[in-house]
Amino acid sequence: MSNTHHDFLQEFPEHKNAVHLLKGKDQHFVKLFESYQDCNAQLHRIEQEIETPSDAFIEELKKQRLHLKDQLLEIIRKAA
Repeated sequence: MSNTHHDFLQEFPEHKNAVHLLKGKDQHFVKLFESYQDCNAQLHRIEQEIETPSDAFIEELKKQRLHLKDQLLEIIRKAA
């Protein structure tokens, strides 16, 4: 398992300003962003072997993180 932390702003530094603006005015974006951060933190803990859930659970978390990332990027693109 990789030990890469997939922080949204580290992966997409070009969207830092858009994220800041959207977090100030779009509650749906805020909820999605927080869900992404929570999911990502949980996966990071798993990768560090702090938690050891089933492989199926890990794969579901990865799919959820990817789906959240896609949703966030779509909102950012529409706001641009």
